[in-house]
Formats: sequence, structure tokens, C-alpha cells
Amino acid sequence: MISIKETIIVEGEYDKIKILSVVDANILVTGGFRIFKDKEMQSLIRKIAQKEGIVIFTDSDRAGFLIRNFLKNTTAGERVYHAFIPEIKGKEKRKAVPGKEGILGVEGMGETILLDALRRSGATLSDEERKEKENITKLDLYHAGFYGKENSRQKREEFLKRKGMPVRISANMLVEVMNLLFDKKDLE
Repeated sequence: MISIKETIIVEGEYDKIKILSVVDANILVTGGFRIFKDKEMQSLIRKIAQKEGIVIFTDSDRAGFLIRNFLKNTTAGERVYHAFIPEIKGKEKRKAVPGKEGILGVEGMGETILLDALRRSGATLSDEERKEKENITKLDLYHAGFYGKENSRQKREEFLKRKGMPVRISANMLVEVMNLLFDKKDLE
């Protein structure tokens, strides 16, 4: 499986699932238009772009380009790559009717199209598996007092605030975010 060094930013969970079926990568979901109001998620994306770079991989419809351009402006000056898919008429299998513009999104694309888009983006691709770092687990968060203990939510929110990250992150999402930005040694 091909691995991607940068974090891929997508609109929705189904996009994430589709891309993970093709490549080994860290993927962050914007939640569609929610990204426009979520200052904390914007800050998180900027931090990830600064640290390792991001690949913006949105649909080719109007909504996808609005989100793409917003993220491009939000991360101006950072390492940002763009993966584009062609406009192909159709509907995703899970949907009863096509989208507003009648074209397939990221989740509806085939493996070859997705890989070609990532190659053209300029992202760092490798045929080797990504080196396994020692990931942070929910148990590590428990030991650090961020989960499952008295005042853990308050401690987690204070930590996130100090790091300039979204404070509404759940313990489960915190595991993902911590593994994007840090490793186990950083947590300690």
C-alpha cells in the first residue's frame, strides 16, 4: 500500500473511509461547511500544515471548491498541496439520488483516479509502509489524567487551550489529534 507523509484533509467521513482503502495516511475530516465557523479546527489544520503539510482533497463541486479555497486562505504560507478529482456524472452508491450538481465526490471515485490525484498533488508518496511510531493510546491519556479521572475534562481542555487546539475535542478525537501532532515521548 502507498503511504502519504502529509495529512489529507477531506470533507466527510465517507471520503476518509474511501481514501483509507487506497493509501496509508493521516486523514482529518472538516465536516463540510462546519469548517467555516470552527476557529479551533482551523487552528488545528494550520498547526498540522506547519508541522508536516496537508493535502486538501475535496469534491469537484461548488461546495468542495468553497471549502478548498477557504482552507487555502486559512493555511496561506504553509505546506499545502491540492488533490483534484475529475467531474464525473453519477451518484455515490450509498445515496438514493445524485448530489445537487450530479457529479461524483471523492467517495465515489475509483482507486486509480484517487492515486493519480494524489500523485499530481505533489504530496510525498512512498511505496513503503510508513514507519510505525509509538502511537498515543486512550490508556496513555488516562495515565496523563486527560480521560476517565476526576477533573480529566477540565485538564484536557486546559491542555488543548495552551496548545491552541479545539477545546471541545472528545477523548477519542484527542487520541487521533495527538497522534497527528505529537508522539508518545511528547506526551510524557
